[in-house]
Amino acid sequence: MAAAAVGKRVLDTGWLAARSTEVALTGVQLTTTQPPAADPEPAAPWMSAAVPGTVLGTLLKNKLIPDPFYGLNNQAIVDIADAGREYYTFWFFTTFQCAPSGNQHVTLNFHGINYSAEMYLNGLKEVLPKGMFRRHNIDITDILHPDGNNLLAVLVHPPDHPGRIPPQGGQGGDHEIGKDVATQYVEGWDWICPIRDRNTGIWVEVSISITGPVNIMDPHLVSTFHDDFKRSYLHCTLQLENRSSWIADCTLKIQVSTELEGNICLVEHLQSYAITIPPQSDVEYTIPPLFFYKPNLWWPNGMGKQSLYNVEISVDVKGFGESDSWSHYFGFRKIESTIDDSTGGRIFKLNGEPIFIRGGNWILSDGLLRLTKKRYMTDIKFHADMNFNMLRCWGGGLAERPDFYHFCDVYGLMEFWITGDVDGRGIPVSNPNGPLDHDLFLLCARDTVKLLRNHASLALWVGGNEQVPPVDINKALKSDLKLHPMFASSQASDSQEKHLSEEATDPSKYLDGTRVYVQGSMWDGFANGKGDFTDGPYEIQYPESFFKDSFYKYGFNPEVGSVGVPVAETIRATMPPEGWSIPIFRKRIDGYIEEVPNPIWDYHKFIPYSKPGKVHDQIELYGHPKDLDDFCEKAQLVNYAQYRALLEGWTSFMWTKFTGVLIWKTQNPWTGLRGQFYDHLHDQTAGFYGCRCAAEPIHVQLNLASYFIEVVNTTADELADVAVEISVWDLDGTSPYYKVTEKIVIPPKKVKQIMEMKYPKMKDAKPVYFLLLKLFRLSDNRILSRNFYWLHLPGKDYKLLEQYQQKKIPLKIYSEILVSGTKHQLRMIVENKSTKSVAESIHPASGIDLGDVSGSHSTGKETTHDGNESGSLWRKIHSSLGVARTSDNLRTLEVDGTDSGIAFFLHFSVHTSGSSTAEEKYNDTRILPVHYSDNYFSLAPGEQTSIDISFEAAPGSSPRVVLRGWNHHLDHAVMI
Repeated sequence: MAAAAVGKRVLDTGWLAARSTEVALTGVQLTTTQPPAADPEPAAPWMSAAVPGTVLGTLLKNKLIPDPFYGLNNQAIVDIADAGREYYTFWFFTTFQCAPSGNQHVTLNFHGINYSAEMYLNGLKEVLPKGMFRRHNIDITDILHPDGNNLLAVLVHPPDHPGRIPPQGGQGGDHEIGKDVATQYVEGWDWICPIRDRNTGIWVEVSISITGPVNIMDPHLVSTFHDDFKRSYLHCTLQLENRSSWIADCTLKIQVSTELEGNICLVEHLQSYAITIPPQSDVEYTIPPLFFYKPNLWWPNGMGKQSLYNVEISVDVKGFGESDSWSHYFGFRKIESTIDDSTGGRIFKLNGEPIFIRGGNWILSDGLLRLTKKRYMTDIKFHADMNFNMLRCWGGGLAERPDFYHFCDVYGLMEFWITGDVDGRGIPVSNPNGPLDHDLFLLCARDTVKLLRNHASLALWVGGNEQVPPVDINKALKSDLKLHPMFASSQASDSQEKHLSEEATDPSKYLDGTRVYVQGSMWDGFANGKGDFTDGPYEIQYPESFFKDSFYKYGFNPEVGSVGVPVAETIRATMPPEGWSIPIFRKRIDGYIEEVPNPIWDYHKFIPYSKPGKVHDQIELYGHPKDLDDFCEKAQLVNYAQYRALLEGWTSFMWTKFTGVLIWKTQNPWTGLRGQFYDHLHDQTAGFYGCRCAAEPIHVQLNLASYFIEVVNTTADELADVAVEISVWDLDGTSPYYKVTEKIVIPPKKVKQIMEMKYPKMKDAKPVYFLLLKLFRLSDNRILSRNFYWLHLPGKDYKLLEQYQQKKIPLKIYSEILVSGTKHQLRMIVENKSTKSVAESIHPASGIDLGDVSGSHSTGKETTHDGNESGSLWRKIHSSLGVARTSDNLRTLEVDGTDSGIAFFLHFSVHTSGSSTAEEKYNDTRILPVHYSDNYFSLAPGEQTSIDISFEAAPGSSPRVVLRGWNHHLDHAVMI
């Protein structure tokens, strides 16, 4: 057999699994004389395994358990507390080929096992110690079989303290899981059911690394800046290990390149250094700082481009050649975080610019740890599409692996990782001193820092969620993560020049001295800063409440949440028919409505759209829901209005009272019914697009408390030569109020109050009406922000909108379709053909370009009739796809209608050509995920907009794009 090539090989196929109590053989026998056979099919008790993944994922893959996230299935799955740890202790087995040459070395890498394991390779045993968030790297060079055929078996044990779920449920069950260094949500929370195996398994990839005599370990990259970011240095410290028994004369090489237009790479640095390493030893080497003049900076989403440089490091050994290599996409940026003097809130600065934080709390992508790069990419792009700029990795969830952070780097989502949650909670108080093994916790924390510290998107380290770590752990973390002097001063680049000459220690020699460490999520600029429970609330609100000064007292709210019912198709796809019944609306004596959900909704953690005694039912405002479809459609109206108001309300106080807000939470790792902008199947709710609208970098909005129109400018540039067009539309299709403001100027990073919207005070104001705001540039009539509201007069409701569903508004739909293999790109242009009943706008109301679907997340803008800007974008997409099939002309579909008025709450979806009805089970025809540049949109008479849609679909699936709306029920479809 030929010698193995230097590099990494992932072992992600051919794995088998079996319950340990059903396997009589030892690990030695399994990996020598009696391995399980996999051809043609594994014999019981062996089965095909999900690696990376969990025991439950493997059982589900083999249909030995029902889908725990469907209906009440999870109640039928045995919990580890009842069955015992042995029940979920599993063998995992695979084979691999590897035959190194005489001077090669092979490392077997386990980068995440929950919770402990014994590894057997070709009959030899290695214990893999406890800890879910630690890497195991085993030198297996001398264990490999001479013929290259190797047998690997891993016996994986669950967490030591899996805990028991009390009858009343609770935050983290009985909190016993907090004694271990593992995920804590697995005992259940108020947003998720218990995970029966507590995520036992090999949950991160397994790989083998083949190197020469010398290998590279944990390079640390740091950028420093001088002269107002004109000059920059790239610092790098790494470990080099010589495993051979002879002195290694090495050449260390570093190459830094950046991608230019047209997939052309520019090499900005290529340096080499001679190093000698003694035998059987390792050395730390700091590369002399590399100078860059005006490097392309990495910016968060909405502030600029996410520029990334490819840093490649290799080591050549004399007499051998290339021994090892490492690469990473690195962003030049400087992050600072302090407490704002005026608001008391934590403030973040990127490259010297303060950032108003609008983001969310992240749990994890999937509760069974079915984590893939493709799923991560969708998750993070969804957050970027919402115009968010930060994610907070919640402490009871997952210490995410590099794939997650890579896509945050790509899409510009800053985030911070926090540890722990259930310690010191409950009655009686559990785990008052944190996990039992403090050394293990610190080992895992330090290893996680090494794993993640090179990511530009990582902004902050936090010690605990709504608490602080035990004294000794907190002290150690503060010491480990102390800021390097070059980053300790808030006087940015001026001080860096001084410290570069005075400070002997290169910043890359620190574990991480570039980011602030905060001891807890409600300390030091978060919530009231003192650790009191002053985050939240987590329930439905009146939209206008978010704009009131009394709603929240403190500068930065790390958690505030609300409702999140998905679309009706998701309910049907994730629940049996008995789960399709909507809540009972029980009217109380005080006039408030209590929503009583069915048992399946209750198990899936439904949050009502009413808060008796505080908030009247927000769905009932639109009329009593008739069925599931009606309930979910009205829920989407509420979702949109609720979350748009939340972010607009917070933004209204930008820098005067608030420095940021993080919504609890953005998504669900299972089929939950609360706190989400897209569901576990990856279909967006209308709240997704309410956030997208509200979090635009440049935005026009209505203050729902004062009814003043405001313009928000979060950018670093003055916004001049602009005006606002205001039009009110009634249900009869006429515009009783129309106004264009004088020229206005909005300073950088300011909210400016423009004028009062006086229509509600007019004598003949209608009880329900629509408001359309357009912020446009006077020089070229380009729309910078567009915002559409549906509103009612004080004391009224939206019940008149039920009659509006009968309106038949004429529409014209144009479509252009580009297909390359499985990738589909569409541009849908929708025009409201009904007659205008208002003076012609002073600027054309043509197609709105809502951003480059290929990756840019700039604010939306409206082009003129010639469409040059959007045409240019479409040509870019066409070019990047290498399109195999396209249409030369726009396809056109006309929808007849005799009424004039608003085409209200239109939304696209993409389906296969199959039927959604089936005799035995609901057939979900949706193609998911789909990226829409906008959705749940409304068009005034004469308006048109363009929506870019992208998705993947298998060849032969015959996708069709369906348009529905509040007053558009004919499911007009464009076939592809």
